[in-house]
Amino acid sequence: MAHKPLARVVVPVFALALAAGVGLAFFVAALLRPPDLPVDTNPAPLAGHELCAAVVVSFGSDDEMRAAAASLRDDPKARRVFVDARDLPSVSLLAVPGTDLKAWAQELHARFRTAERVTVIDSDATAAQLKLTAPPPKCPRAGEY
Repeated sequence: MAHKPLARVVVPVFALALAAGVGLAFFVAALLRPPDLPVDTNPAPLAGHELCAAVVVSFGSDDEMRAAAASLRDDPKARRVFVDARDLPSVSLLAVPGTDLKAWAQELHARFRTAERVTVIDSDATAAQLKLTAPPPKCPRAGEY
């Protein structure tokens, strides 16, 4: 009876075990991944929303704000668009997860040259910088409390 060389047996067994391990890892990662957040870029009133991770673009007039809000509906980084026409007309934007808010704010500043101010709201980063003894609750993944 002839014996198969050890390599001819070990290599396929090892490859099969590796493939099974990789498949199991992807399956577990898919189960543990948080669900996608809903995207709704139709401009909505800001009233009643407490944002903790957002970019706010302020304008000099309601017309500029409304034009900006309409153009932001197609921005792939925008997850929610809120408008506030009280004191200083502004558009507040919640980003899709993984968006660098500071970099996005710079892009928006370059895009909306007539904006009076572009501000990043990041309550977690602010609390960490201030080293608060009683920090606010951690900002949820959705970007608002």
